[in-house]
Amino acid sequence: MKIEVLGTGCSRCKQLEKDVYNALAELDIAAEVEKVEDIKTIMGYKVMATPALVIDGKVKVSGRLPRKEELHKLLKSAGE
Repeated sequence: MKIEVLGTGCSRCKQLEKDVYNALAELDIAAEVEKVEDIKTIMGYKVMATPALVIDGKVKVSGRLPRKEELHKLLKSAGE
């Protein structure tokens, strides 16, 4: 599984990255996590608001921080 956290470096973007790492550890899921700060790459996903969470090339959340339960659900379903 490949996870991308899209954001230019704001506090919410950093929080999402931290939340992703914590959720992966809690769920014992192995994944490649990449922080994407390049605006052109972010725009390539057609994301208008950050932070955004991309799992295996698909935008799952954009413009907000997902709740812990939602993040766990997204990661579990992608790992299946």
